[in-house]
Amino acid sequence: MDELIKLVVAKTGISEDLARKAVVTVLDFLKKKLPAPIGGQLDALVSGTGPMDSIKKGLGGFLGKK
Repeated sequence: MDELIKLVVAKTGISEDLARKAVVTVLDFLKKKLPAPIGGQLDALVSGTGPMDSIKKGLGGFLGKK
């Protein structure tokens, strides 16, 4: 999640604290709207653990990372 927070800070110029709050808010919203198994995968994605690591690397371009 730290990588995502740093990206939000870099893209928006807001403080790290506000970026963290924004990221947590969006992730909580998505987890409520998505089926439970996908919500769990979302947690793994942002924490950088588990089989979602390869997907995270592939999402770099989608998230604006080159």
